[in-house]
Amino acid sequence: QVQLVESGGGLVQAGGSLRLSCAASGSIVTINAMGWYRQAPGKQRELVARITSGGFTYYTESVKGRFTISMDNAENTVYLQMNSLKPEDTAVYYCNAMIRTTSFNFDMNYWGEGTLVTVSS
Repeated sequence: QVQLVESGGGLVQAGGSLRLSCAASGSIVTINAMGWYRQAPGKQRELVARITSGGFTYYTESVKGRFTISMDNAENTVYLQMNSLKPEDTAVYYCNAMIRTTSFNFDMNYWGEGTLVTVSS
């Protein structure tokens, strides 16, 4: 019903930048929020940043001032601009979305497959 397709991961040196994209497609009525989680080896998945359809944003403390989340409502796409990357930002980054589809009268939680970000020191 809904697919989230991520792109933009890769290998970058510390201090560099990457931009992640996540496009949602399918039987979408509304997207109420989109966000990015990450999971480093041996660690739990954590919320990195989130944005609502109204433009409200949340960032985890460790990325404030370095990462910027934005959403193109017309394209059903969320972006994560990551600047001043650090080795501790290395993780698989997962796109997440709360979406109302034509099949259900409530929001459901969807996940992308993840994209690897590796920051070398």
